[in-house]
Amino acid sequence: MAIPEILANLSVPAIAAPMFIVSSKEMVIEQCKAGIVGSFPALNARGEGEFEKWLIDITDELDRYNQSNPDSPAAPFAVNQIVFKSNARLDEDMALCVKYKVPIIITSLGANEAVNDAAHSYGGIVFHDVINQRFAKKAIEKGADGLIAVAAGAGGHAGAQSPFALVQETREWFDGPLALSGCIATGDSILAAQAMGADFGYIGSAFIATKEANAAEEYKNMVVDCDASDIVYSDYFTGVAGNYLKPSIASAGMDPDNLPKGDISAMQKLTDQGSDAKAWKDIWGCGQGIGAVDEIQTVAARVAALRAEYTAARARLAL
Repeated sequence: MAIPEILANLSVPAIAAPMFIVSSKEMVIEQCKAGIVGSFPALNARGEGEFEKWLIDITDELDRYNQSNPDSPAAPFAVNQIVFKSNARLDEDMALCVKYKVPIIITSLGANEAVNDAAHSYGGIVFHDVINQRFAKKAIEKGADGLIAVAAGAGGHAGAQSPFALVQETREWFDGPLALSGCIATGDSILAAQAMGADFGYIGSAFIATKEANAAEEYKNMVVDCDASDIVYSDYFTGVAGNYLKPSIASAGMDPDNLPKGDISAMQKLTDQGSDAKAWKDIWGCGQGIGAVDEIQTVAARVAALRAEYTAARARLAL
């Protein structure tokens, strides 16, 4: 299966992961202008009419950019929908995605035929987050177009399987668009993902330490200062296993090495309007790939570095 046309001309084969709270509309716009897919969770736009305003602002700004740059248009953007029973906004938010013809929908925490059908009604495509083959096959059976293999070491909610195993087993039966998530923070790792069989690198944590990120300066600096040894994998905060920065857990008065078992009911906090949920407001999600992040940059500078590293890696391997 060929890569969808809207993803065929990225400046580097990468999709920016949607990060709860952190992904701002300004970040998405700059990611797209730099030539990679920018994305955000619909739930980041909180307040009456705010999600629609984000869609209008992003669509209008990218349209203006494309008119001024016909030879190097912006990459498409994506909206992440949390397909979880407590997300009361799902139907309303998808109706707006249909209205504004959001090019890419990324679904998480549940495959949903109605969401897939809604996206397909106007020509959109759907990628679904998966951590194993059972979820991957279910997503494709329900109509998803592509998969995001969320491997060990990815920021936020993440699986525990090696990226080698996850991609290899997926490619045994699926030939559609495939992105790999898990410690993708350099152009070299994007190329490595492709060597394994993925089409795209899926990058989140590296964009936390950018000027456009909606993250506290302490959070950004922590990403710069920490490395893989500072990440803890736990289901305590949301009931779903994920990776978090140990120093943020310690700052909240907990022992990151002795966290209790979580409860899936905690996921309710992530979808409630006006929630004061600690994850990821106070407990900061992050992946193991941040050892490659050594400064706070603009999104444009980070993507330029990824592109240069990717090009250099290909040249090094004479590709």
